[in-house]
Amino acid sequence: MTQPFHCGRHVLNAERPLIMGIVNLSDDSFSGDGLHGDVDAAIAQGLRLLEEGAHILDFGAESSRPGAVPIPAQRELDRLLPVIEALRDCGAPLSVDTVKPEVMRAVLAAGADMINDINALRAPGALEIVAASQAAVCLMHMQGNPGSMQDEPHYDDIVAEVAGFLGERVAAAEAAGIALSRIAVDPGFGFGKTLEHNLALLRRLGEMVVPGLPLLVGLSRKSMLGLLTGRAAPDRIHAGVAAHVLAVERGARIVRVHDVAATRDALAVVQAVEDY
Repeated sequence: MTQPFHCGRHVLNAERPLIMGIVNLSDDSFSGDGLHGDVDAAIAQGLRLLEEGAHILDFGAESSRPGAVPIPAQRELDRLLPVIEALRDCGAPLSVDTVKPEVMRAVLAAGADMINDINALRAPGALEIVAASQAAVCLMHMQGNPGSMQDEPHYDDIVAEVAGFLGERVAAAEAAGIALSRIAVDPGFGFGKTLEHNLALLRRLGEMVVPGLPLLVGLSRKSMLGLLTGRAAPDRIHAGVAAHVLAVERGARIVRVHDVAATRDALAVVQAVEDY
């Protein structure tokens, strides 16, 4: 059983799948949805995703696609802070996708409810900043870094290695004072992984589940779906919906998606069958 997920000012029931809607403020997006720092467009998109059925909004201002180049923290904050301040009372948790402790500190002070960290709070000071707040955190597995992660990634047993890493980061977070009720974990599809690695993770996703903690999965529009379908990123909606349904059936409790309405409808059917 997955316990209630304490997400800043909000407590979410993770027994049923939760949809995290993506609002991408970067100017280097793999998925074609980057808003190039347009604050008004980001606010409008966040409100639209809530209307479509998102339970959480996830804002990112720095690209983490393969080969991405980091941007200065101040540029990230210039994009994020006005949006967080405008939407902090929208009624849903606000998550920020960042690896920088100084960005974490600032967005939490501005009203963010969750940190979504592809680096799993390994940067110096990151654990302490989140621990001192009431925010939730998602700890993700990544081999390497965005600039080099797709340069011949290798695993002896990807499922065991990813599960082991996530277990270690959960233990580190708990030791730093972050309650388990505030932690989600993410196997990191596409982050230092080939198509074969991603398929193995999806097939054996149930082995990634940490008892009591919500498992977050983000497959939306990713390159693995392009390799499987031959479609460009904006045309991978149907593949993404199928992938996230498979993930939920294998234990995912939060799905991070661009296409909220389509995902909501698919999960409504899944839930109706389970509830019948």
